[in-house]
Amino acid sequence: MKIKTKEKNSLKGMKALILVGGFGTRLRPLTLSRPKPLVEFANKPMIMHQVEALVEVGVTEIVLAVSYRAELLEKELRAQEERLGIKIVISHEDEPLGTAGPLALARDILLQDSEPFFVLNSDIICNFPFKDMIRFHKTHNRQGTLVVTRVDEPSKYGVIVYRPEDGQIERFVEKPQEFVSNKINAGMYMLSPSMLSRIELRPTSIEKEVFPKMAVDGELYCMELQGYWMDVGQPKDFLTGMGLYLTALNMYNNDYLHEGPGIVGNVLVDKSAKIGNGCRIGPNVVIGPDVVVEDGACVKRSTLMKGSRVRSHAWLDNCIIGWKCSVGRWVRMEGVSVLGEDVVVADELYINGGRILPHKSISASVPEPQIIM
Repeated sequence: MKIKTKEKNSLKGMKALILVGGFGTRLRPLTLSRPKPLVEFANKPMIMHQVEALVEVGVTEIVLAVSYRAELLEKELRAQEERLGIKIVISHEDEPLGTAGPLALARDILLQDSEPFFVLNSDIICNFPFKDMIRFHKTHNRQGTLVVTRVDEPSKYGVIVYRPEDGQIERFVEKPQEFVSNKINAGMYMLSPSMLSRIELRPTSIEKEVFPKMAVDGELYCMELQGYWMDVGQPKDFLTGMGLYLTALNMYNNDYLHEGPGIVGNVLVDKSAKIGNGCRIGPNVVIGPDVVVEDGACVKRSTLMKGSRVRSHAWLDNCIIGWKCSVGRWVRMEGVSVLGEDVVVADELYINGGRILPHKSISASVPEPQIIM
């Protein structure tokens, strides 16, 4: 196990650890071409949404806990280090260490001062409440703050029971069959360095092995997230999260959203993209750099990644089109179809829920959801 760091001028400020984790299998075929944190969400690598939000509240050192393809991630983030004026540390696990083990691996960095630090799951998209977390953590002055979010179907999740008057967590209940709470762990924590003595350097779950003991000791509090939240680690949720993100963008900063003929609802378009005549784009569409959408195409609830081309009169709904793909004329795609990098779909085909691996040419329809190898 090794930690790679790059010395910068002595930066003083808060620290954060992002749990990047492993293979990104849930987001295949996109993650066959690049690590999941570098897959673009709303035209920005997923991890940069978190990194930039952390920098905004004064974080100056970020540890990335990685167990797979660390060199690609490191190369990309070295460029961002200079731009943002921060220090990025790659903490590379020889074996996956779960969600708590990475904190033990990075213990020496996190213990360099007595300031609390952030810990995040890398798949989370929301209006990151980092300022509120700092304030709340200082108020209760215990070892841990956990952010919770409300869900409609709590029986699918592990839920959190806490005192509403002050947020002290009483217990965790896994997939309750009777209602006890509708609040779940949102994957964002602020932790005081003293809690690191609870974690050994071995594969460990912070949610199942560490937090319940902290709650018993009265050392864990939670605050409720306001606004949207989504774990975007799989295609269906990626597309749902994209819609939530665009809605929030429209509320808070709609200068980024695209307007014009044929644009319906919230649509984000890179400046270098080209959209033909007579198209219908939206709602909830993201169009990346160097994308071409030819005349008469219809795209809704989808993302088109860099360099892809949608040919004339194609119809896409609930799709992720990977980098440098080509979708043929009069093609119809729907049902959370995902094209890996450099896939060519021939004219006049129907794709329903297809997951197509990179560098494939598709010459026959895919009427039922399946993986095309």
